[in-house]
Amino acid sequence: MTDPSGSRHDASFPLTTEIEAALRWLATRRHAQPLALLQHAVEDPASESAVRLEPLVAPTSALGGDTPEVRALAVWGLIIHAVNRVGSNGESRRRNALHAAFRLERRAEITEPWKSTLEGRFSQLLALPGVFGDPPPTTTTPMHRAWRDGVAQKLAPMIRDHLDRLAGDPGGWEPYLAVARAREGGFGDETPAAGAWPEDLTTGYRSPTEGAQPVFLILFVTTVFMRRKTAFRRITERLVTARQDGVDGYFARALIGAGWSADDPSNIPVRPLWNCRLDDPVVSRTGESLVTKLRFPRPLLRNESHFFVSEAIDDHITEERRWVNVEIDHHGIAPGRLLHGHVPVSGLTIRIRFDEAELPDACWWYAEQSERQRLTPPPWGDPRRLPIADGNVEHTFTERCHPRDNYGVAFSWPAS
Repeated sequence: MTDPSGSRHDASFPLTTEIEAALRWLATRRHAQPLALLQHAVEDPASESAVRLEPLVAPTSALGGDTPEVRALAVWGLIIHAVNRVGSNGESRRRNALHAAFRLERRAEITEPWKSTLEGRFSQLLALPGVFGDPPPTTTTPMHRAWRDGVAQKLAPMIRDHLDRLAGDPGGWEPYLAVARAREGGFGDETPAAGAWPEDLTTGYRSPTEGAQPVFLILFVTTVFMRRKTAFRRITERLVTARQDGVDGYFARALIGAGWSADDPSNIPVRPLWNCRLDDPVVSRTGESLVTKLRFPRPLLRNESHFFVSEAIDDHITEERRWVNVEIDHHGIAPGRLLHGHVPVSGLTIRIRFDEAELPDACWWYAEQSERQRLTPPPWGDPRRLPIADGNVEHTFTERCHPRDNYGVAFSWPAS
């Protein structure tokens, strides 16, 4: 049997029309957030939420013994992932209507929190210049039309296809869990309070190698600027916590361009920008990278934290880049958390600003993969795929980043 979208269907699998009805019900509840409704549907099979949302939550039974919270996060992450792939860019009417309907990230022009009713949220979209017409409409009719068409023609069929692919594959839900955890943060709308981090930050992490830097990274945000197909500038913000007494600095590594000279200190690729100073650089044994010690104002005691910023810049690098990689040569990086859905307050975040003259045709994030594996793009529709918005790509790793491994964002260039 097939549903109206042409996909296969059996008695235990939801139709696209059933998914559409569940999505409409989820978005139009006035006094409950979507994630709370999804979790209630899992927790109480006799509730109205369970009946209405059964097409969405029933497929998560493949997760077996996981908690209702995990099952709800999995389907919520799938919805977020699908919504952000409706329309070609952030100006899409349908995508903006869906963001309002499900109370996802607000654009900067919308300064107040989402209103409780669907009509109220659609009225807030009138603040978006040019999205729903120029001059802006005087009613919310265009928003309702975009919502109706977006959920029926795009969102429900896309979720149906993903559920079809996920059938019998519990591991396939992991990327959607990561999406939901990044959206929900874990600290609500507040940053972690002083002392909120456990004393043993590395519980659950793999052991670092002998000689690893004795620090744990609470926050690691690196922003890479591309020139053509080369990464010529990289600004990195770090919040480290010492794992022993007497930690007086951090070793940063950069590639060495052809024009670098040990006799010219002004030409050293790694430079301190904030809360650190430069020690003498050391060329690695291979001669291919430069290790620079960024010294702190004073040595740290165990469990003491320090925030600092550095820059790596080299106008002489000509190597074509295929990825931006972070190697964990210390005790690990905390799980990523976002404030208000987009401001990183912990974890590893990688941002890339591409040259307008050289844009990649695909971007994706990778974790714990070899150089060969990271060059293989995931299939279209996979949540590891990253959208390119105005030449920019950003990803926050919501899971732990373990010692002795690599995490990053890879991309492919159009064929010449």
